[in-house]
Amino acid sequence: MKRADGMGAAATKSAPGERERLLAAALDGRSVVLVGMMGAGKTAVGKRLAARLGLDFRDADAEIESAAQKTIPEIFQTDGEAFFRDKERRVIARLLGGPRGLVLATGGGAFMNEETRATIRATGVSVWLKAEFDVLMRRVRRKANRPLLKTADPEATLTALLAAREPVYGTADIVVTSRDVAHEIVLEDVLAALEAHLPEAKR
Repeated sequence: MKRADGMGAAATKSAPGERERLLAAALDGRSVVLVGMMGAGKTAVGKRLAARLGLDFRDADAEIESAAQKTIPEIFQTDGEAFFRDKERRVIARLLGGPRGLVLATGGGAFMNEETRATIRATGVSVWLKAEFDVLMRRVRRKANRPLLKTADPEATLTALLAAREPVYGTADIVVTSRDVAHEIVLEDVLAALEAHLPEAKR
């Protein structure tokens, strides 16, 4: 497992430079799948990464909402978490089963599903955006669309989620630290970590 220390308007896809062309070629059709907790910056970094590599970007949560014609909090409320998780698994399998690699941002619980992890291993490179508790808490407080944190003690809930999920996130191919810096800095960390993970990407 490679480690690297080191998110959100949509980035515009542009022609990749030589570094990015080598990296995209080294991926050889595989996807880059960003995993980690809510608030880790997967969507913001993923959009920028896709733009740099000349790949399409997809956000699994947004795809689920589009397919269900409901927001994720509404799905949790009306259909329950088990329904959502099954939908999430099927949507990710569909996205990663396409003919061309992409950059995919997954929801915080997606990587906990064994079948989803197997799909990601078979079709892509997984990148855990790892953020400390305080960073995550500051970020998730800004949004009201986090159904798992709609509890009497969000801090305790987040602590418990981290304890359960981090050992599984730690099985990702690459770990990059997400911190309170400009999105582009974390993006550069991800690019460097991908290059280290894919030696054929080096000039």
